[in-house]
Amino acid sequence: MTDRFKTVTHWCHKADNDLKAANHEIDHEDGAFDTVCFHAQQTVEKYLKAYLVFHGKEIPRTHALIRLIKDCISIDGSFEKLIEKEIDELTDYAIEIRYADDFYIPNREEARNAIDKAEYVKDFVKSRLSKGGFID
Repeated sequence: MTDRFKTVTHWCHKADNDLKAANHEIDHEDGAFDTVCFHAQQTVEKYLKAYLVFHGKEIPRTHALIRLIKDCISIDGSFEKLIEKEIDELTDYAIEIRYADDFYIPNREEARNAIDKAEYVKDFVKSRLSKGGFID
């Protein structure tokens, strides 16, 4: 396995752990829904970065999902679907939701929607990686 493939595998593993954490937390009666949304955003960010690494691209130091999606679109136009599905709306969960300055706690429905988007991106990116010859 090449170093690049190892790095892609590591990004996917970390993303999967974020998704596991989100799914675990949402099932609690008094779930920390801000944490669920944060982990959903992180799942998406890490899968997009895995895709960029797979294609030998530099990883920008950003949480801005729209930037990462556009970088992916430059490789494969089908990533436009992520804009259509408004995946970039999860960006706010990366920073703003984590600090007291802009205090906001999402509800269970919003957290579930964030997880659904993260799961969609996971499946989408893994299918694109698979078509490119990556086997996880």
